[in-house]
Amino acid sequence: MLTVIHGNDTAQSRKNFLDEKQKYPDAVLTDADKIDLTWLTQLFEGGGLFGETKYLFIEQFFSKRKKSSDYKAILSYLEKNSAEHTIIVWEGKELERTTLNDLKKANVKIFKLPQTLFQFLDAIKPNNSKILITLFHQTIENTEAEMLFFMLVRQLRILLALSSTSAHASHEAIDELKRLAPWQKGKLEQQAKAFDIDHLFRLYTMLFKIEVGQKTGTLNTSIVSAIDFFLLEV
Repeated sequence: MLTVIHGNDTAQSRKNFLDEKQKYPDAVLTDADKIDLTWLTQLFEGGGLFGETKYLFIEQFFSKRKKSSDYKAILSYLEKNSAEHTIIVWEGKELERTTLNDLKKANVKIFKLPQTLFQFLDAIKPNNSKILITLFHQTIENTEAEMLFFMLVRQLRILLALSSTSAHASHEAIDELKRLAPWQKGKLEQQAKAFDIDHLFRLYTMLFKIEVGQKTGTLNTSIVSAIDFFLLEV
């Protein structure tokens, strides 16, 4: 069977991918850059121990091979061999509909972040702590607090870069901005204007201290409580 695991909840999709791999001690795990038709033929049809492998796990196939000249040939070969072998592909993002349309024989598993997470991020503005805390606790009912913290840090980084008093150079330095659609950037620019630049710096510094505390084991409270206290300062 060919299974494709994807979605914007990369933490959960990745966990599912690795959990599946744990079921097969003899599985081959490879990055998409390392595969071609010759390699796959040796894997599935070659003699000896190498040819006995029945479980193949591939990372980032669509991101890395979609534009390659042999993309369709490799995908067709994987689908052809999925009747006899277990092939699981993990993609660290949600695949576009055009890509999903290429999959004729695959079992597609999608892991989506809860909608309340995006409502939470959109609600980050001064004097909105009560609503933020409510959305925060609704969100962590369905996703890990660590994932929400990561998204919170990312949002503050973007708002700080988009602040009207930030240097233009900082816009170019933030990788997240390069991947935003124009409508997303416009929306975030409006959100950034609600903050004083000093306020944003103070909030980002608070998040940095929480992150350091997590990594060093010196955070004197749970991550949930730390985020609660942070939101009171927004």
